[in-house]
Amino acid sequence: AKYPEIKSLMKPDPNLIWIIIVMVLTQLVAFYLVKDLDWKWVVFWAYAFGSCVNHSMTLAIHEVSHNSAFGHYRAMWNRWFGIFANLPIGVPYSISFKRYHMDHHRYLGGDGIDVDIPTDFEGWFFCTTFRKFIWVILQPLFYAFRPLFINPKPISYLEIINTVIQITFDIIVYYVFGIKSLFYMLAASLLGLGLHPISGHFIAEHYMFLKGHETYSYYGPLNLLTFNVGYHNEHHDFPNIPGKSLPLV
Repeated sequence: AKYPEIKSLMKPDPNLIWIIIVMVLTQLVAFYLVKDLDWKWVVFWAYAFGSCVNHSMTLAIHEVSHNSAFGHYRAMWNRWFGIFANLPIGVPYSISFKRYHMDHHRYLGGDGIDVDIPTDFEGWFFCTTFRKFIWVILQPLFYAFRPLFINPKPISYLEIINTVIQITFDIIVYYVFGIKSLFYMLAASLLGLGLHPISGHFIAEHYMFLKGHETYSYYGPLNLLTFNVGYHNEHHDFPNIPGKSLPLV
């Protein structure tokens, strides 16, 4: 009520469409470039380059899950585009993320509903420096499987479509480029969402360091690679505003 002009920021970001298309094409070029490299260089480039692109792509999918690409009036366009953005990640993710992420916004910090929050078991078991180190490495696996244990939802037809398209793409990558390109793609996702500098935002966003404060913001340079996801208090206050405009908030 005090700042009605903030509503002017609640509109889609068409630049997101072109950025995602370029990112997908960049990874396709990378698949070609790594297909004949020694394995050590495949792993190196998966961590040094592919992981940055794939991690950034998961946050592009986060933007698309909020209908930031085509707007709320074209919701299905966003779902299909999310499936397209999912391709270089290698694992079907986009549609399921959308379903669980909306619960995360509605019930932030709610045990048994908000699956972005670690379980009581994780908090109890991963309590030493070494165990926390292991947890960070395996974070993408916890992120993927936690919903199945905490708040499983029936599989939707869009999730089936997402899975079929993704597996088909993975098979095509294997037949066209070979096993090293397929490994590069999957390793980039696993490494990029685990022990990686960009993954710091996972911990910065939703780990309760102060009682009652379930969201924190980060204003550093990595926001340039993550569609401003660091502006996380701002994002939770105004989830209809694309990442590009969150610094204006």
